Amino acid sequence: MWNAIVLPVFLSFGVSAVLGPVLIPYLRRLKIGQTVRDEGPKSHLKKNGTPTMGGILFLAGVTAACLPFLKQEGMDSVLILTLGFGLVGFCDDLIKVVLHRSMGLLAWQKFAGQMAVTGFFLYYGIRTGEMDLAMKVPFVPQAEILPGSLTVPFLFFVILGTANGTNFTDGLDGLAGSVTVLVAVFFAAVAIGTGSGIVPVTCAVAGGLLGFLLFNVHPASVFMGDTGSLALGGFVAGSACMLKLELFLPIVGFVYLAEVVSVILQVVWFKATGGRRLFRMAPLHHHFELCGWSETRIVAVFSILTSLLCLIALAGL
Repeated sequence: MWNAIVLPVFLSFGVSAVLGPVLIPYLRRLKIGQTVRDEGPKSHLKKNGTPTMGGILFLAGVTAACLPFLKQEGMDSVLILTLGFGLVGFCDDLIKVVLHRSMGLLAWQKFAGQMAVTGFFLYYGIRTGEMDLAMKVPFVPQAEILPGSLTVPFLFFVILGTANGTNFTDGLDGLAGSVTVLVAVFFAAVAIGTGSGIVPVTCAVAGGLLGFLLFNVHPASVFMGDTGSLALGGFVAGSACMLKLELFLPIVGFVYLAEVVSVILQVVWFKATGGRRLFRMAPLHHHFELCGWSETRIVAVFSILTSLLCLIALAGL
């Protein structure tokens, strides 16, 4: 068990940390830089041209660290969703860089890719028996919601919502990485406690993100791009499904939920009121930015909140 904990953490961290000084200058030479949208906070315009697609750093570390443990039950399923969403994000980033279209893939193209990856993940997990469709109930020990006719549609909703919530969270230096490393540690603790086979991938993601954050904290020298943020969303959703913790996601992933809900509310309110805004800007972290909070303060507060909610979720088991 200790090999499945310690080795993935240090191997993934090492690959990310060593690859950073090699990949970042290469991305800069290829001019694979972030295109900051004009409607975003004006303070972000100085980030224009910062290398993106840095999610490759920690995905390389995670993949390398997980290779020795692929035979463990559930590992391949979580990696399918993680790398599958990462591939959708990679295509999105390529379009942004090559075509200089800040929005990347068209909305329907991105959604179709996410649906395909989610469908394959659920099909594979159910067919191989790696995935138990029962779901644990927070704060009700031993209670589980058994599979029903609405379980699979509900899981589609959970997975797609989590992935896009994580994607929206990636808007400040170190924000998505800092929040998700805490969520990964939570999943690792649960996986270790329950003897789950996905221990190595949860530990690898935690280690890989720590290595990536060496280059992504403010001021960031590289951004993870959709390559990284969608992959992290896939990891979070996949780990929750393997551990039967789908109903715990609103707790440990509260930041992701708040970010995506803020966008939905902003759009609905804007249309309903004929152009008025509910928040100064969405997603939510931009609202706090325009209220005068610094990037580092927002990252710290969101990370502290996530750590407290992860402790509450552990108590709810």
